Amino acid sequence: MTETEAFKEFKQGLALLRDNFAEKALPHMEKAARLEKNNPYYMSYLGVVMARSEQKWAEAERLCDSAVRMKRNQAQLYLNLAEVYATAGRKEDAVETLQAGIKFARRDVRLNLALNRLVTRRAPVFPFLSRRHPLNKSVGKIRHRTLELLGRSS
Repeated sequence: MTETEAFKEFKQGLALLRDNFAEKALPHMEKAARLEKNNPYYMSYLGVVMARSEQKWAEAERLCDSAVRMKRNQAQLYLNLAEVYATAGRKEDAVETLQAGIKFARRDVRLNLALNRLVTRRAPVFPFLSRRHPLNKSVGKIRHRTLELLGRSS
């Protein structure tokens, strides 16, 4: 009975969160996490809701990080932790989290998409050509490898 009640609360909270009503989602997520204390998804989403609604960064980070440690191969948990970091203005930590997620949950394209939204790209080598032009792509890869060898990230 508690499992279905917890899931019902989680679904309600998730629907509210997706509609950008984090404050209204908070009691539902808290109840779901309270009913199933060891569910990493409930824990992780509670962290996201806390970050968005109450700006309790440390508690939100703790919840999301604990969830990631419980299930390292679940991409959504890395996405949630990265969102908490990004919401708190910690972009570098969000990028590191997504990169770690790619190592453990490789097949999930959402991690790469989220990472691409956070990382700023360099200008194309030849700005008069499109970014997808073969010359820009090949010379851009060479530039990237060269800068990596030199120890520069930007």
